[in-house]
Amino acid sequence: MLLGSVPAYSMMQVYHKQHGYLVGLGRLLAGWLTLLAGLMVMAFITKTSELFSREVIITFALAGFALQACLYAPLHNLAKRYQQKLQAARTSLIVGTGELALDLADKLARQKNEPLIGLVAAHDHPLPSNDLYPILGNLAHLRDLIATHRIRRLYIALPLVEAEQIESLYIDLLDSSVDVIWIPDLQSLILLNHSVSEIEGLPAIHLNESPLTSYPTAALSKAMMDRSVALAAIFLLSPLLLATAIAVKLSSPGPVLFKQKRHGWNGKIIKVWKFRSMRVHDDQEVKQASRDDPRVTRVGQFLRRTSIDELPQLFNALQGRMSLVGPRPHAIAHNDYYTGKIDAYMARHRIKPGITGLAQISGFRGETETIDKMEKRVELDLAYINNWSLWLDIKILIKTPFTLFSKNIY
Repeated sequence: MLLGSVPAYSMMQVYHKQHGYLVGLGRLLAGWLTLLAGLMVMAFITKTSELFSREVIITFALAGFALQACLYAPLHNLAKRYQQKLQAARTSLIVGTGELALDLADKLARQKNEPLIGLVAAHDHPLPSNDLYPILGNLAHLRDLIATHRIRRLYIALPLVEAEQIESLYIDLLDSSVDVIWIPDLQSLILLNHSVSEIEGLPAIHLNESPLTSYPTAALSKAMMDRSVALAAIFLLSPLLLATAIAVKLSSPGPVLFKQKRHGWNGKIIKVWKFRSMRVHDDQEVKQASRDDPRVTRVGQFLRRTSIDELPQLFNALQGRMSLVGPRPHAIAHNDYYTGKIDAYMARHRIKPGITGLAQISGFRGETETIDKMEKRVELDLAYINNWSLWLDIKILIKTPFTLFSKNIY
């Protein structure tokens, strides 16, 4: 049990310093149950489970967790105080006076993890004024500043145009008793699901990566949730789907379903299904529906207002072409129009398109008649990709019904 507790508790991050008390207790319980499960499996494989009393095992499991929970509070407080003591002695200094350095200083000040002494300019020009953080000098004074203020951590936060100084500065500080941390200047780039990793000993910064490829296990969980929930929804909503199909067929001549080619994951062309809400027409130009659009039938107006016309996309999700949650797919003609007019517009296709999404529950539904509205929708789509998780999908699904009667839907 002692040997097994090390990998079990490490896997659950039981004693991670960033966890609060309640979160830590939850992880402690998860680690304890994982450990007990592993021991039970071992006893089953070795055919020794009958040697242990069931009553003793249950009592030991409950008492063992209770004892650990009681010890967790003082250990948690002791570790927290020790960490704060170490952080208080870890004075820091930032090389740089630009926007990146000031942003880093703000974040360090909010965390209150280590005392920030000030900033150091990377050039000999007249020092800029700063009301929040003192600028103590330039690189010529750096060694004196490190010794005078007993600096233990030095952050290099220089813009890319001054990147050539980073190597010489790092080599110059190798013989100093100070931790040197480089903060790459990536603020000017549009990052997508960015992360840092190592490839055979080489540090790698992932600037643009689809969450479906970077987290394959979580992506599999998302796909399983999409298909299982879509199948259950189709079964439960089958009377509504059948009634809507009949209403659409009787409303005007034409097919029940409207199928349109749109871009899916990684730009792949897919056919998105909807209940037909317009009269059959032969417009050469793909136009978004607008308020009081004469092409929309009376039944279609109701379907669009209630978003019932989107329900056939549950079959798209069941086929794996779409997801329940993700950026809404736009017509190919609209994508061609906005590409080049909005930065990183096509990056929204780095994840499967969804029936609903973060932009939709945030009020950006319906017609996007201006570039500004589409820019905001794209911004929220990229924010969804950068912060994607199954829990975020669940929250969006829960909030979606409360946004179905938005005034922007027509």
